[in-house]
Amino acid sequence: MIKLHIKKGDMVYVLSGDDRGHKGRVLSVDRAKCRAIVEGANIVTKATKPSAKYPQGGLIKKEAPIHISNLSLIDPKSGKPTRIALRRENGKCVRIAKKSGQEIK
Repeated sequence: MIKLHIKKGDMVYVLSGDDRGHKGRVLSVDRAKCRAIVEGANIVTKATKPSAKYPQGGLIKKEAPIHISNLSLIDPKSGKPTRIALRRENGKCVRIAKKSGQEIK
């Protein structure tokens, strides 16, 4: 598995695609496929049969995965997209925003 710069719960900015410029929270990350699901971005319409979860069935709108390379973390200080540096501090790997130098939690 590869080390990814994005984790579940991060605020990200969509760099390319139909939802370019959208900001949202990461709901889940698929490390094997290098994809993440972002809240409110890349909405697709899916036809479903009636089930216990969806008794009515019909068309359902949900988020589809976006490739990690099309996402950038948002700097906690400025609120703009930034690149990430990984540093070791006290035996732990810490993510640092390149624009402000602030740690990303």
